[in-house]
Amino acid sequence: MKKKPELLIPAGSPEVFKTAVRFGADAVYIGGEAFSLRAKAKNFSLAEMGECIAFAHAAGVKVYVTANILAHNGDLEEAARYFRKLGRLKPERPDALIISDPGMYMLAKEICPQIERHISTQANNTNYRTYLFWWEQGARRVVSARELSLREIGEIRKRIPPEMEIESFVHGAMCISYSGRCLLSNYFTGRDANKGACTHPCRWKYAVMEETREGEYLPVYENERGTYIFNSGDLCMIEHIPEMVEAGIDSFKVEGRMKTALYVAAVTRTYRRAIDDYFESESKYRENMDWYRAEIAKCTYRRFTTGFYFGRPDEKSQIYDDSTYVSEYIYLGIVEEVRQPAEADKEEAAGGAQVLIGQRNKFSVGDTVEIMKPSGENLEAEVKAMRTEDGEAVESAPHPRQKLWVTLTGTAEQYDLLRMKA
Repeated sequence: MKKKPELLIPAGSPEVFKTAVRFGADAVYIGGEAFSLRAKAKNFSLAEMGECIAFAHAAGVKVYVTANILAHNGDLEEAARYFRKLGRLKPERPDALIISDPGMYMLAKEICPQIERHISTQANNTNYRTYLFWWEQGARRVVSARELSLREIGEIRKRIPPEMEIESFVHGAMCISYSGRCLLSNYFTGRDANKGACTHPCRWKYAVMEETREGEYLPVYENERGTYIFNSGDLCMIEHIPEMVEAGIDSFKVEGRMKTALYVAAVTRTYRRAIDDYFESESKYRENMDWYRAEIAKCTYRRFTTGFYFGRPDEKSQIYDDSTYVSEYIYLGIVEEVRQPAEADKEEAAGGAQVLIGQRNKFSVGDTVEIMKPSGENLEAEVKAMRTEDGEAVESAPHPRQKLWVTLTGTAEQYDLLRMKA
C-alpha cells in the first residue's frame, strides 16, 4: 500500500504559521531568531515558537525548527545555549531540528537528544551511502539534494531502511547554486548566504569584460529586458504527485519561509487537495488538474519548472532571461472576527457580514474581492462599506496593517483570507 506523504509548509511569522495549519499542512518548518538560513525573515522568538508549537500540536500538526547554518568556531557556544533552550521549550518542544553542519548536528545530539534530527538539503545529500551515514548517526530523515532525479531518489529508497524518511522539495524557488550552498552573496556584499544573510545576487544583471578592453561590457545573453545569467525557474510538481509518491518520498516540502500568508494558504490548500484526491483515486486527481493549475497560478511565482526530477534540465527550462515575478492576486488580509453589519450598513450588505481584518494592501469600497476558504471554496464578494475600529466610515484602506471592519456581500468566516485580482 502506498504511503501518503507529509505536506511540509514553511512559515516566517506566527500569522503565516497559523495559516499553514488551518489550510492543511501536516507539518510546518520555521526558523528561530538564530542559526536559521533565512536571517531576513521575521522568524520566531522562543515565546512565539512555544505558542505556535502548542497551536500546531493541538491540530495534530508537527513543527520542525531550522538550525541549518554552516557554523564557524565562534557560533558553537551560542548554538549550544540555543539547543538547551529548545530542549526546555514549554509547553511543548519542536518535533525535529533541521541541520546541515556535522558540528551543529553533534551538538544537538548531545544537548537535546529528545528532539529528532533531520538533515538539510544544504548537506548535499546526493547518494544512498550519505543517507546511510546519517542513519548511523541517528538521523531519522534526510532532505534530498535538489539536483536529484526521481529515478535516483527511487534507488535511494530501495537501499535505505524502510523506516528512514526521504524529504524532497515539491514547490518553490530553486537556488542556482548546488543544493543552495552559494558563495556569491558573501563575495559581493560580505553577507553570507550560508549563515542566513543572502542578498540574492543571482537575480542581478551581469556582463563580461575582457581584461584588456576596459569599459567594454559583453552581455552573456541579452534581450530587451537585460541580462540575467543566473536566474532559475520556480519548482512546481503539482502535475506529478503520482511520480513523487512512486519514488518513495515521505515528505513533500514547499520552499518559502519569506512568503506571505496568501502564498502559503494558496500553495498549502492546492497541494493538500491534490494529495488527498490522488489517494482517493488517480482519476479524481486527473479530473481536478485544471483547478490545481489555476489555484497555484494565483500565487506569486517565476516561470515554473520541474527542476532536475526528470533528468538534467535544459537551459530553456531551468535558466531564463527575466527575473520578474508573476503576480495575479493581491493579498488583502485574514478575517480575524465576524459580526453582523452595523445598522448603517445592513441594507447594503445584502445578507452578508462585517469582517475585521488587518489590511495588507490598498482596496476600496465597490471593489470585488475573493473570499478564500480552507475548504477550497472561493467566493466573490463586493465591498459595500469600510469602517475603522472607531466606527468612522472610510472609502479605501491606504494604511498598511490598519484594522478595518469591512462589510461584504458574501459569507465569510474567521480565518478566511481576502484577496483580489491585481
